Amino acid sequence: MSSGSSREAAPTVQREAAVEAAVAVQEELRPLVDLVGPGPTAPATVAGLDVAYAKSGDLLAAAVTVLDARTLAVVDSAVSVGRPAFGYVPGLFAFRELPALLAALDRLTTRPALLVCDGHGLAHPRRFGLACHLGVVTGLPTIGVGKTPLVGEWVPPPAERGAWSPLRDGDDVVGRVLRTQAGVKPVFVSVGHRMSLANATAQVLALSPRYRLPETTRTADRLCRDALAGAG
Repeated sequence: MSSGSSREAAPTVQREAAVEAAVAVQEELRPLVDLVGPGPTAPATVAGLDVAYAKSGDLLAAAVTVLDARTLAVVDSAVSVGRPAFGYVPGLFAFRELPALLAALDRLTTRPALLVCDGHGLAHPRRFGLACHLGVVTGLPTIGVGKTPLVGEWVPPPAERGAWSPLRDGDDVVGRVLRTQAGVKPVFVSVGHRMSLANATAQVLALSPRYRLPETTRTADRLCRDALAGAG
């Protein structure tokens, strides 16, 4: 092999090794996930977590907004801007986003009773999505709410608000396809950590009084996009 070919092969080998190591971490941490809960049924505060990327892909902003669960008003927020900590690999987004999300969580002055991630928990090829990873690392009850599915098959739920159908991956029920507003596209709810699926569904519905996405996701999305625009 020529020296040029060796130089080209080295990054590929390094990427493959990094992916293998990340998958091994997921496999090691997965047994620590609490899928039973039941989790808080009336949390005082709920945090939304979201990440936005620059068009170049080499800069991200991670935001956390803490809402009063009763009024849905934002009572605390924090943001962290930096570079992705991992390459773009489907199923391994936690390694790309987790460091920045944890940095934002550390900057909060309020400890939320529940985390709601813009992503998936159990509804993941290895049953350990971002919401599971965040829950295990922080110890907090965590829910994943995805705009689109990562795995699974489902029958569309009825059109009315609150209707849902099971999200199945093989023989496993990995989440629920939830209609948060009548006649709009559903969202994909899965357990992250220390929550039951029924409670996770109820909390997401309570956080979505007017729009398809929960207010936790909507407020965190605005904050991380504003932070990214300010960093440009």
